[in-house]
Amino acid sequence: MRRIALYLIILLLAGCNFKDDGYRTVVKVIDGDTFTLENGEKVRLIGIDAPESRNTGRKKIGYYGREAKEHLKTYLTGKRVRLELDVAPKDRYQRTLAYVYLEDGTFMNAELLRQGYAMVYTVPPNVRHADEFVDLQREARENNRGLWAGHQYDDYQDPGKKPKKKKRKKKKEPEEDLAF
Repeated sequence: MRRIALYLIILLLAGCNFKDDGYRTVVKVIDGDTFTLENGEKVRLIGIDAPESRNTGRKKIGYYGREAKEHLKTYLTGKRVRLELDVAPKDRYQRTLAYVYLEDGTFMNAELLRQGYAMVYTVPPNVRHADEFVDLQREARENNRGLWAGHQYDDYQDPGKKPKKKKRKKKKEPEEDLAF
């Protein structure tokens, strides 16, 4: 009798449709553009660059870096996200490169740019949202949001605009002393 019951349970489970909805849980935010999933996979957000939130061998803490990390933590820690890949799935550090969506549909890469917690960082061939990202960054900058509220980036050249030509000042020729 037990064997029959076990056999029926196995058949029942085999017939069940265990659907993968594509969402994964974030367990740790490393910095303002990188996080770790429950399976240990590290994910780097495509098309953006948040300032460094900690000193590393090569880089120092950047202006607004800690704020960017804390902001991403509030959005992602313990939440389920869906990853959308572009052409190149990994970077040189073997992190998964992805566009990241929350269950409510929030597009995190775009949201961080819109709120001024990151800057555009486009690396071909992953350029699907490049134009949108440039527009969102320009909007954040023009509205002094996030890192754009300070004066740290006053000389920053927007990638969507052509560089301004600097006007050259004409040199004044010294006046000749005509007195005899």
